[in-house]
Amino acid sequence: MRKLIQLFTLLLIEQKLSPVGVLRKLVYLLALLCFVVLAITGFYPTVVLGKHISGYLIMVHATFAPIFAICLAVLAIMWARNSRFTVGDWPWFQRFVQRVTLVKGTGEQERPKSSLGLKISFWLIIFLALPLALSIVLSMFPLLGTHWQELLLGIHRYTALLFSLAAIVHIYMIIRFKTNE
Repeated sequence: MRKLIQLFTLLLIEQKLSPVGVLRKLVYLLALLCFVVLAITGFYPTVVLGKHISGYLIMVHATFAPIFAICLAVLAIMWARNSRFTVGDWPWFQRFVQRVTLVKGTGEQERPKSSLGLKISFWLIIFLALPLALSIVLSMFPLLGTHWQELLLGIHRYTALLFSLAAIVHIYMIIRFKTNE
């Protein structure tokens, strides 16, 4: 029960956050809401019903998609600095370089807990967002014919699947990282 309460409080905005921190968390929560709506409206008809997305589901899907894209762009800008890769993220690589070059290290220093998995999943989400959005936008224009529209729709589907897996892993890692603090 204690873990469930702690998990729920992760979603609430902490009082010690700055206005930028509050904005960052609100944008993240809006993106999370959009992701859930897009995942349900996108995967439910295909996986459960075995049909293509149509009717009200496609209208809801098309309404939340631009909001989600804007949230991802804002999050990419706001979180890019915290998600950049540093030398401390790769201690095994540092040890390898020290062995190869025969340079002695300065001793084992206390390293902060690395969040390499969070950083990789964040950048994977950001990079997958581009083909995810572009594939569906380009499929709306009959520039290269029906075959290319079908191909772009297939790219959108499989990219959405990879994107969803990366987002679920990222959310899981955030929860693990925050509960272990």
